[in-house]
Amino acid sequence: MTSRTDPTADVLVIGAGPTGLLLAGDLAAAGVRVVLLERRARESNLTRAFAVHARTLEMLDMRSVAEQLLATGVLVSSARLFGKARLDLSGLPSRFPGVLITPQYETERVLEERAVKLGAEIRRGTEVLGLRQDADGVDVDVRTDTTDEPSGDASGSGGTATLRARYVVGADGVRSTVRQALGIPFPGKSVLRSIMLGDVRLAAPPREMPVFGNVAEGICLILPFGDGWYRIIAWERHSDVPADAPVELEDLRAITRAAFGTDFGAHDARWTSRFHSDERQAPRYRDGRVFLAGDAAHVHSPAGGMGMNAGLQDAANLGWKLAAVLAGRADDALLDTYHDERHPVGALVVRLSGALLRVAVADSTVVRGLRRGAAAVLRYVPRMTRRPALLVSGLGIRYPAPPGAHSLTGSRAPDLPLVEVPDGPTRLYEALRAGRYVQVLPRGAAPGDPVAERERDVITVTRADARQQSLLVRPDGYVAWASDDGATGAVPPPGAVPPSRV
Repeated sequence: MTSRTDPTADVLVIGAGPTGLLLAGDLAAAGVRVVLLERRARESNLTRAFAVHARTLEMLDMRSVAEQLLATGVLVSSARLFGKARLDLSGLPSRFPGVLITPQYETERVLEERAVKLGAEIRRGTEVLGLRQDADGVDVDVRTDTTDEPSGDASGSGGTATLRARYVVGADGVRSTVRQALGIPFPGKSVLRSIMLGDVRLAAPPREMPVFGNVAEGICLILPFGDGWYRIIAWERHSDVPADAPVELEDLRAITRAAFGTDFGAHDARWTSRFHSDERQAPRYRDGRVFLAGDAAHVHSPAGGMGMNAGLQDAANLGWKLAAVLAGRADDALLDTYHDERHPVGALVVRLSGALLRVAVADSTVVRGLRRGAAAVLRYVPRMTRRPALLVSGLGIRYPAPPGAHSLTGSRAPDLPLVEVPDGPTRLYEALRAGRYVQVLPRGAAPGDPVAERERDVITVTRADARQQSLLVRPDGYVAWASDDGATGAVPPPGAVPPSRV
């Protein structure tokens, strides 16, 4: 029997992966009624993603959970690319100079605990069947009490219902029901088939990790989780078995031995999987009152470990904008900037990860020679890796700025030290935990009008260094306005689009 209820929430988020969980937590923190729908009746042990990059850790720091996640894994500051070439992350301009290696389920656990604590409601065992939208909201048809297995039709156990919300966000993965219901295409192609994953114990681990090998038989990457478990990612060059074919421990051992001359005593696999790597991107991330985020909007090669991070950055960009519009502090045009800002980043990640993958797997004589030459250059000129490191880590990502804007507009705001006040923040990222615009003034600058700041949902802090630069920082940690002469920023009034709008 199908029933229709009163509006269920201001925002329905579809999919309880990392992207959906971060978004639900951000919305709940802003006082938005948010319900997160997840088809799986139980938590999944799926752990394909393993890398949490520096910019994502900064975003988690702005939400007071970075240290909690850091305790679950290993922060790696250097990685061998090929031969003797290394990608050095130790010099990244961040409190987190490296990449955190931790299972995806740990990231999900930390984000779910935060979301629930802040008031988000999570409904598991709820499968989205379709949706319709009008000028005032979105109706979402669901079936409850589903099994963990994907179904090919609308039959099955449980009842059906129609939920309603003012906005819907599809964070439901590469096979997104939300995207399909909107009729949004997902153009692209498979670039690497039958990649094997396994979490194993190693009797004799490599002395340095991550470690990468490329041989005639295929490629192999080994990473540490820091708790005695190791991730093996392997691909057999001449194998093309289906993505649902089982992965045996011996399959992983064989390609590891071929790549490194030993399998390091791999044993006790607790989880294995196989998947095909696609490069796809939706042409639009917004359709009326419905948005796409994470893998529902873009998928790409696992090279560089950027996938989950890109989705989390989508959520961080969209959450504060939805909250501002729902609270009446901004008009609907602000929501268009989500696509304007995140779609180019998604395209960049697809290109960058694809290039890394093609270099990694290529086995021609020419490419091997180019890799050796590049290794020699990178070994002796390490600054050549700075730009790639900034892009892969997310620290180098910036959003478009209007003509004539300050050079910092649209860029990541660094975690500036602040003048200490009683019970106040000591760093910019601590100030951003309030989920509001932060105006950063140089020492000695005249304070702003407290009443006006409250009306515009802005807080003002004073930088502790001697620079006379003022900044207006968005809730997601990007610069909306800057001045080199200590002037006060043009704080957006209620209903205005922030200065970084293109």
